[in-house]
Amino acid sequence: MSDKGESDSSSSSKDGNNGNGHIIIREIYESDNAHEEFEAELDNALYQGIKTIVIEPTKLGDETARWIQVGNCLHKTAVLAGFGSLLSGLVWPDVGYVTYPLGFSSVACAAVYAVSWQFDPCCKYQVEYNIRKLQKLPLRNLASSSPVVLVRKEDTRRKLLHNTIALSATVLCGWKLYELFFK
Repeated sequence: MSDKGESDSSSSSKDGNNGNGHIIIREIYESDNAHEEFEAELDNALYQGIKTIVIEPTKLGDETARWIQVGNCLHKTAVLAGFGSLLSGLVWPDVGYVTYPLGFSSVACAAVYAVSWQFDPCCKYQVEYNIRKLQKLPLRNLASSSPVVLVRKEDTRRKLLHNTIALSATVLCGWKLYELFFK
């Protein structure tokens, strides 16, 4: 939970609903359901669009970082498989055993991302690992020695990229299948 009574450098500080500011989810166990309270506070911060979220509770931080990594993996797989499908379809137009599986993988990953991650507010955040950027954050007086720091990033371009590439790979594979069976 956030410590609202401490100084501004270690307490929750928000600059309105415009996505600015930071919040620190403190690892303070005041009740038996503290983990649920930590999760509720994280959800609240994600929906408010806070620019920087520092998560002290280790379990919650690890779960959140893993969730973001899975979304990143789906995104990268959709892009790389789609690009590979397009490239192999253009370089080897008569060979479909590379093009089709890569195209299918791209579409499958893009679809799973769209269903599971696209509307999750967590997909707008990335885990910050850059030490220089972390040094600029108000990370003093933390109870945890290794907090997870989430930074809000605009993801419209990356969604557009993987959806465009997956759709292009689908069109290419569909066209090649049409030519194979109907011409």
